[in-house]
Amino acid sequence: MKKISFLLLVSSALFYNVSAQELKLPALSPASKITQSFSTFDIEVSYSRPSMRGRKIFGDLVPFDHVWRTGANGATKLKFGENVMIAGQAVPAGEYAVYTIPGKENWEVIINKGTGNWGVSGYDKKDDVVRFMAKPSRLSTPVETFTIDIANITFNSCDIEMSWENTKIAIPVKADNEEKISTAIDKAINNPTIPYFPVAAYYLETGQNLNKAMEYVNKAIAQNPNAFWMQYLKARIAQKQNNKEVAIEAAQKAAELATGTPYENEYKKNADRIIKAMK
Repeated sequence: MKKISFLLLVSSALFYNVSAQELKLPALSPASKITQSFSTFDIEVSYSRPSMRGRKIFGDLVPFDHVWRTGANGATKLKFGENVMIAGQAVPAGEYAVYTIPGKENWEVIINKGTGNWGVSGYDKKDDVVRFMAKPSRLSTPVETFTIDIANITFNSCDIEMSWENTKIAIPVKADNEEKISTAIDKAINNPTIPYFPVAAYYLETGQNLNKAMEYVNKAIAQNPNAFWMQYLKARIAQKQNNKEVAIEAAQKAAELATGTPYENEYKKNADRIIKAMK
């Protein structure tokens, strides 16, 4: 009898273990990972997302003037594929934990080496890489679930935005990429497949070398005379140079070449805008 009871107990335990392994319940603070292409590399963010669930957050659940894990569960992590500047301070490529100290008027943001920490457990100030102050902005619409996003992306800058309840802060990131990209462009221009068009577009958007931009877009057009998008880029470059004649001529050509394509209306509208601005 005792032997039978023991076997039943073992069987029940095994059944419980199997059932527990198969059981998947909704997480109160689900894990999330985002990857954003930026500059010439990727930024990765790994974090857990707590929700308000009727609670007062800042100044209550998350007290002011104390180190906060900036999310839930394990450390919230940022990974940069290349060296960056954060709030004007150099941060080498790699993965970091991000902590914050929320305040009523200002927040302190901390980039730290403790990626293996569980929340603030294990946090050590000596592992800080960067500390800076950030002014929070007030949101008109509450954010129920803690959210990290990468916004305001340019060729060499972006903001890592963190929003929850009625508060948003931004971590400004800048890529020190001009020298690297210039070297890559010089190397690419000497290759058999010369990327004249994307290089011209890059120079226009960054405003670095408009004369080179015009030179390269003309070479791109010579290789593909019917490319209306290239003519439009030429019009934009000429407009930036305040070269009215070239800008108007290229804009008209772009609209003409786009006729009969799915982009006819879009390019005609954009061309008309340039022509009107240059007259």
